[in-house]
Amino acid sequence: MTQSASLSTAPSPSARRTGTGDRPIALVTGASSGIGAATARRFAAGGWRLLLSGRDRPRLERTAADTSGTALPVDLAAPDGPHRLAESALASAGRIDLLVAGAGIGWAGPFTEMPGAALDEVLTVNLTATLRLVHEVLPAMVAAGRGHVVLVGSVAGVVGVREEAVYSASKAGVAAFAEALRQELRGTGIRVTHVVPGPVDTAFFERRGTPYQRSRPRPTPPERVADAVWRAVARGRHDVHVPAWLALPARVRGIAPGLYRRLLHRFG
Repeated sequence: MTQSASLSTAPSPSARRTGTGDRPIALVTGASSGIGAATARRFAAGGWRLLLSGRDRPRLERTAADTSGTALPVDLAAPDGPHRLAESALASAGRIDLLVAGAGIGWAGPFTEMPGAALDEVLTVNLTATLRLVHEVLPAMVAAGRGHVVLVGSVAGVVGVREEAVYSASKAGVAAFAEALRQELRGTGIRVTHVVPGPVDTAFFERRGTPYQRSRPRPTPPERVADAVWRAVARGRHDVHVPAWLALPARVRGIAPGLYRRLLHRFG
C-alpha cells in the first residue's frame, strides 16, 4: 500500500444534489450482514461510494449489489488479511475517506470453559485485525490531512459483561485504542469516532451459539446503529451510544463503582 493516495472530504449536500463534486469513499468491514450491511446501505443512500469487506461472500455480494458497492471478500483474521484489504481498497478506489471497522465475533459462556482457539479468534477478529487495518489505512489519511475512522465497539467493552469476558476485553481494547488514537491525531485533520451499541438484533448471537437471554436492554435494529454512525460522521462526534441511555452505566461505574457493581450483580 502506498501512502501517496489522496483523500478528499465528503462533498457538500448541494454537490450531492446536483451531481457535482467527487463522491466520498467509505471502506466498511463486517458488511456481509448486521451493522456493517446496514451501515453500507445508509451511506449508499447518502451518495457515498462503498468498498465492502466480509467473510461471507454470498451475503457480501448481496450487500454490494444493494449499494452499488465493490465487494472485497477478505478474512481479516488471516495474518495478511488487513494488509490485503487495504491494498485492494486503494487499488480499487485510489483513496479511503472513511473507514468503518465493524467486523466482529462473539463467544458466551464461563471463561474457564472457553476453548483456547475461540479465545484467540475473538481477540484476533475484534481487536488485532481492527488495529492492523487502521494501521494500514491511516498513513494515507495523515498524508492527505483528512479522513475519518469509525470503530464499532460494544457496551460490553465499557462495563464488562459476565460470561462474555474475552469479548468484553476485546471491545474494551477498541475503546482504549479509539481514545488514544484520537489524542495522537489531534491537529492532523483525522477524526476518530467510537460507536458503542448495546445488543443488536442481528445474527451475531446465533453465530456465537448462545442466544441473547436478557430482558434489558432490548436488542436494537441494526439500522438504528447505522443511522447513529451516519450522524456521527456528519457531525464529527467522538463517542456515540446506541441507544443513548447506555452511556449511563459507564458514568455510574466511574462515579460510584461500588453502587455500579451492586446494580450489576442484581440486574446482570
